[in-house]
Amino acid sequence: MATLNITPAAAQQIRHVLDERGQGLGLRVSVKPSGCSGYSYVLDFADTINVEEVHFEDHGASVYVTPDAVEMLNGSEVDYVSEGLNRFFRFNNPNVKDECGCGESFTV
Repeated sequence: MATLNITPAAAQQIRHVLDERGQGLGLRVSVKPSGCSGYSYVLDFADTINVEEVHFEDHGASVYVTPDAVEMLNGSEVDYVSEGLNRFFRFNNPNVKDECGCGESFTV
C-alpha cells in the first residue's frame, strides 16, 4: 500500500487555503511530463472525490493522488516551506533519481 506523509505545516496551509476559498476537500496531486528531467508536480484543488485516486489524510488535511502518480509519490512527504519571500509546497520524494538545475522537474 502506498504511503504519503503530510507535515503539520503543509496540513495547516491546505486547511487555510480551503477555508479562504470556501470550498474543497483537499489538495489534488498529479504529475505531468515536463522540463528537462522528465516530470513535474501538478497541484490543484480537490472539489470532488474521484474513486480512482488514492486519499491520504494527516493532521486534519487531505491529499488526493491521481492513479498515474501514486507509484512516483510513494513514500513521499508533502511539506510547506518558506524560503526568503517564497512560500511553496515541497515534495521530499525518495523515488527521485535526478532533478533539473532549477528544481522544476524530476526523474524517477
